[in-house]
Amino acid sequence: MASSDDLHRRRSSAVARGVSSMIPAYVSSAGGGTMTDVDGREWIDFAAGIAVTNVGNSAPKVVAAIKEQAERFTHTCFMIAPYEQYVAVCEELAALTPGDFEKRSALFNSGAEAVENAVKIARHATGRQAIVVFDHAYHGRTNLTMALTAKVMPYKQGFGPFAPEIYRVPMSYPFRDGGRDGAQAAAYATGQIEKHVGASNVAAVLIEPVQGEGGFVVPAAGFLPALAAWSKQAGAVFIADEIQTGFCRTGSWFASEDEGIEPDLITTAKGIAGGLPLAAVTGRAELMDAVHPGGLGGTYGGNPIACAAALASIETMRELDLASAARHIESVARPRLEALAAKHPIIGEIRGRGAMLAVELVVPGSIEPDAAATAAVAKAAHESGLLLLTCGTYGNVIRLLPPLIISDDELDRGLTLLEQAFATL
Repeated sequence: MASSDDLHRRRSSAVARGVSSMIPAYVSSAGGGTMTDVDGREWIDFAAGIAVTNVGNSAPKVVAAIKEQAERFTHTCFMIAPYEQYVAVCEELAALTPGDFEKRSALFNSGAEAVENAVKIARHATGRQAIVVFDHAYHGRTNLTMALTAKVMPYKQGFGPFAPEIYRVPMSYPFRDGGRDGAQAAAYATGQIEKHVGASNVAAVLIEPVQGEGGFVVPAAGFLPALAAWSKQAGAVFIADEIQTGFCRTGSWFASEDEGIEPDLITTAKGIAGGLPLAAVTGRAELMDAVHPGGLGGTYGGNPIACAAALASIETMRELDLASAARHIESVARPRLEALAAKHPIIGEIRGRGAMLAVELVVPGSIEPDAAATAAVAKAAHESGLLLLTCGTYGNVIRLLPPLIISDDELDRGLTLLEQAFATL
């Protein structure tokens, strides 16, 4: 087997420079809470493929389902010759997602594609055009989802012009928004919408219940319910982007449940199919069915192998109660992180829910972001064999996203390596 150095030389002459990687090692196998590279080195995995492998890499039921479906057929295109697996995934989504009302779903390939289609559905159903998004938001890398995304570098730099009729308002970011509570932050945001957009022009309010790439920002309690209530009164569609938070990641099946939110539409991807590309828009039947036949779809959307993997992943999440597992991960990790913050004044805040936790680094005694220190901690962690990710509008947040099936021993080892990485500052 080629070494990581050999593969990197091949990559340099074959892979576009714009596609970057977090670590220089190349993976040969993964499972549980670890990965092994082609040089035989083991890594503790605190990334889970960016919250994708919630059930773990190569989960047994997922592997079996993929094999069985691949032997039957690999593709027909659901729009041409439909199949049961697609229908079964949509039935599961109707049962699992928040809201005791009739629902419909449409399946796609990626999170960005799901978000684009949610916007299409909202605009078609309301006859309006304006889409409201928030500071620090991340929704994807396509033209429309770049417009929806807040962060310029690396996601938007040099790629414009972007899609129109996108309006950005302030997010509830308790560490940085001057102490506003949820109701005050929502009143300020909706006031900006009414002043600069006009409530009657808004097709949808689109928000991540816990922001992902923007820094794992958890809005103040009451912010999301107030936005949902305002959207209903304004006749706008309330869309929850649960692409990173969904499927047990935050300690509930969906983060919207934490404050009793019932989104009109919800977008999912990442953790849905154990690592295979699958995404969905699920929502109120009257909204989803407002689009004419043929208005939604795509050649690969709801691929039968990906659907089989999703059904097996959902079964695994139920059997192993991975929502409880996420809460257990938090119960172990948060006290360690809080103790780390007490020791290192460079840590401004520990936040997150379940197995979606963040450490924000600042200049001590301030809220000024310290991106350089964040990069140094990540580098030290990687050198010690801990795979973790950074994020945040200012590049100053370390995020922890372990697989939900990580063992206590693996979690302990990873946290110890993170503590040692901070000790190198």
